[in-house]
Amino acid sequence: MKKPAIIISLFIAICLGFLMAFAGSQNGQTAGVFSIYAMCVAFAFLLNWAAFFPAFASQTERYFDLTGSITYISLVVIALVLSKDLDTRSILLGGMCLIWAVRLGSFLYKRIHRAGKDDRFDSIKPNALRFFNTWTLQAVWVVLTSAPVIIAITSNSRKGIGIVAIIGVVIWLIGFLIEVIADRQKSAFKKDVSNQGKFISTGLWSRSRHPNYFGEIMLWFGTTVVAMPVLQGWQWIALISPLFVYFLLTKISGIPMLEAKADKKWGGQADYEAYKSGTPILLPKLF
Repeated sequence: MKKPAIIISLFIAICLGFLMAFAGSQNGQTAGVFSIYAMCVAFAFLLNWAAFFPAFASQTERYFDLTGSITYISLVVIALVLSKDLDTRSILLGGMCLIWAVRLGSFLYKRIHRAGKDDRFDSIKPNALRFFNTWTLQAVWVVLTSAPVIIAITSNSRKGIGIVAIIGVVIWLIGFLIEVIADRQKSAFKKDVSNQGKFISTGLWSRSRHPNYFGEIMLWFGTTVVAMPVLQGWQWIALISPLFVYFLLTKISGIPMLEAKADKKWGGQADYEAYKSGTPILLPKLF
């Protein structure tokens, strides 16, 4: 990526942050004269920018994913501490996000320390502007994805838990379990030395080539369903969360990268081609 493109990316990312802060603050609570939601958005950027400097100085990406999870956790804590009249929905959404962030953050942190590095950053780390842009985009990822959680917690609207929220929790729980089980199955597969150089095609991975991503999309859809009853006006921008997660994982950094990597490694092998043709890329097959 050339310098002009990086600058444009930074500009768009910061504009998205301002847009989310403005829209999500409508009918939202304040701490003094400041919107609590806008404060959360600003903190997401500031935390990731602060983390960039020691990471660049040390030329390491080991704490990148961990910082992302810490950002989620920080926003939930800030929103819960500063918001008034917390209700069951607020506590529930905060708990769902915290459980997910702690689980995923610890999983990714252990994975990168086992691997030693993340190959995606090899060409990014030496370039300060490009590396800074990556941390900025992580802040945008957190803000867009967590929108239903933080907007609902900081909203002035409070409603009792109804059937919609219950449905949302069930969807979230199923998605969370699918993601956890899929990650554990793949980790166990890789730990088995007899599977070295092989691809996983058992367990949930026999139903979908990317079951963990399916679970991720599903759980954020469920989270948004839980938040929906209290959204008003511009706060409906929170619906961007599951759409963004779906787009990110299926069109940008998730499935396309992994599929290309797998094709390069196993493409042409009869067993891999049979697995690829007989297993859905995302939506798990039931039979």
